[in-house]
Amino acid sequence: MTIHDWLIPHHQTVQSPMPKVQPLKILLVEDDELFRLGLRVRLEQEPGLEIAAEAEDGEMAIEMVKSHSLNIVVLDIGLPGLGGVEACRQIRQFAPELPVLVLTSHTQKALINRIIEVGVQGYCLKGVPSQTLILAIRSVAAGASWWDSAATTEIRAAFENNSSAAPTDDSEQLNSVLTRREQEILALIAAGKTNQEIAQLLYIAPGTVRVHVHAILQKLDVRDRTQAAVLAIQRKLIAADLLSEITGL
Repeated sequence: MTIHDWLIPHHQTVQSPMPKVQPLKILLVEDDELFRLGLRVRLEQEPGLEIAAEAEDGEMAIEMVKSHSLNIVVLDIGLPGLGGVEACRQIRQFAPELPVLVLTSHTQKALINRIIEVGVQGYCLKGVPSQTLILAIRSVAAGASWWDSAATTEIRAAFENNSSAAPTDDSEQLNSVLTRREQEILALIAAGKTNQEIAQLLYIAPGTVRVHVHAILQKLDVRDRTQAAVLAIQRKLIAADLLSEITGL
């Protein structure tokens, strides 16, 4: 018997340590210092969330994006100087894979249309329960989207407009409404794949697939996956390159 046998009983097995899950690194962009401080304190109480950087205007936000490794930007649209919409546009241009969640008190229709056009992944009103905001952050960081009911109305209107447009216009408009991941999942839904099969094909968790499906149903204003698949085919809501990929599965 070796020393190793004495130290570790025969009925026990040596387990390797669980890999440490990296927290979601957040850039918090808010010009109201007290609100930003309160938001930071609340978010950092939540396991797995980390405020990696802060900014009080659009110019600083862009610099933070360029100098930090981030998973998501939470941004107030009513910023001084450059402005929140232009900041979103430049952030999306510099880091197209970095999701942006707009957190604002503004609900004007024109503003919602503008943030949809610049390609943000989410819109959440200030004053929502903290757990709702945290769920929105996790959803957007996972590649899904999160839209307030007012924004959802505008998104549905965009789909209605798409129904009479050319297919190329549909694809361009779709890119500002559904995330790339949502398009992939919608294509797989239309191909008849289950959530479990989608999870395996895309190498993501089934729970993440459910979050995406919920967002898709909300945006399309449909009750279930079957309706989503029918609508996707009728209105050509799936980009041509994704259809080609799905065909080859």
